Amino acid sequence: MEPHLVILAGGISSRMRRPDTQGVVTDATLLREADEKAKGMIGVGEGYRPFLDYLLFNAEQAGYSDILIVVGEQDSSIQEYYGTAMRGNLFHRLVISYAVQPVPPGRQKPPGTADALWHGLRACPEWSGTKFTVCNSDNLYSVEALRLMRTTSHRAAMIDYDRARLEFEEERIAQFAVIRKDPAGFLLDIIEKPDRACIASVADPGGRVGVSMNIFRFEYDLICPYLERTPFHPVRHEKELPSAVMLLLADAPRAMMTYPMAEHVPDLTRKGDIARVQEYLRRAFGTRGLWT
Repeated sequence: MEPHLVILAGGISSRMRRPDTQGVVTDATLLREADEKAKGMIGVGEGYRPFLDYLLFNAEQAGYSDILIVVGEQDSSIQEYYGTAMRGNLFHRLVISYAVQPVPPGRQKPPGTADALWHGLRACPEWSGTKFTVCNSDNLYSVEALRLMRTTSHRAAMIDYDRARLEFEEERIAQFAVIRKDPAGFLLDIIEKPDRACIASVADPGGRVGVSMNIFRFEYDLICPYLERTPFHPVRHEKELPSAVMLLLADAPRAMMTYPMAEHVPDLTRKGDIARVQEYLRRAFGTRGLWT
């Protein structure tokens, strides 16, 4: 039940920084932050509290204390807020460290989530022999989901979210990766950009479709070799974490357990998400402080 959590925050936020042609963001401070900062640092909370604070609060409530944030080369907003040392910044009851995901020559952005995690784990060799959870910085996972990942006894695990409980428009949900699992709940496949036939094929007898929201638990020594071997996707040209998972399953078919959950996962990907995330945070947290 090691308290290690990796948060992937090294992307360049290209979708967030697209022009707000419909004027959905009227707050000048938020508009500037959306154009300049890492997504997790946009002040969508009470008093412009950054989104990442809420994820870190939930992580602490779920029993994590050792946090590694994978950051990009070109954004310093996370380190300016949580501490500038590469290792051992104290933030409330958390210890926050960083790893940098570089942009290789000839590319405009980092090479994807598997590459980000690989750089993160290289910065933490002392985690060898332990397990860790990894998740996105622009999703707000619940305390229950984070705790479930921390306490699983399996060598690898992921949350299997009920597609019908996600509070997004249908067009957006249709783009989420769906999962196929065996009757015992072990993962068989993660299918990115599924078509309608694929979505129908993975539904259980009751019609439930499970999707991945990119929260996983791994043994450090189990996943490291597959992260290093992950190829670039032929279309998206990124080294993606689901591809590393599938390499793992090719060698160990029953390595990853799936845990079903039925709840919404707030997402801060585009400027159009800002108002919805603000409303969610008001409902879930009100005006109270996070740490007391």
